[in-house]
Amino acid sequence: MDQPTLLLLHGLGATRRVWDGVVERWDGDAVAVDLAGHGSAPPLTRYSFGALAAAVEVDTTRRYVAVGHSLGGVVALALASGWFGVDVEGVVGLGIKVAWSAEDLARAAATAAKPPRTFATRAEAAAWAGRLAGLPGGLDDPDAVVRDGGAWRASLDQRAFAVGAPDVAGLLRAARCPVVLATGERDPLCSGEQLAALVEDPVVLPGLGHDAHVADPAAVLGLVRRLGQAPGLS
Repeated sequence: MDQPTLLLLHGLGATRRVWDGVVERWDGDAVAVDLAGHGSAPPLTRYSFGALAAAVEVDTTRRYVAVGHSLGGVVALALASGWFGVDVEGVVGLGIKVAWSAEDLARAAATAAKPPRTFATRAEAAAWAGRLAGLPGGLDDPDAVVRDGGAWRASLDQRAFAVGAPDVAGLLRAARCPVVLATGERDPLCSGEQLAALVEDPVVLPGLGHDAHVADPAAVLGLVRRLGQAPGLS
């Protein structure tokens, strides 16, 4: 029987290119997409997890294992509900922030309300795009920045920061497939203890932080293998 396609969904502020290391090591078919308002994808009028899931454009005749990081993990769980016409046979959710304080939400809303920062050079804008994505090593994607008059800015629609706190417990109940939740041991946004309140066997990746999928793509593919769907590593 043919293996499902790997569907890769990035986190807030990032783009599909953060999955390059995973795609290179995957022996089967894989597709990484830009979420709405990120990279080359058009923005939404209003951001919600359902709207982001509905905007994911893939071949609906295929079967998928959805691997999502942070915001992308929430979108993967939403797709696993079957509400959006995508056949998802397994989900890996990596580094999903499940505990939100009032201060967290206020900070995100304030970021969403700010006008985008502009820079004199493309390099400065690219560095800022990396910071918005929470990637210490930067965001290596030409679509991560755009010209804005005579200046440069991140292509991210900052209004996406106002998407709010996800109901991860509810999405897990709605998922029609196996789900693996994982986090990096050093991830400041998501702990193994927090995930253990939602699932019986969360995975903690030793030595890794919030950007585990970039720092160690093979570890992420190991999570996929836990679903029993991997055709193997190259």
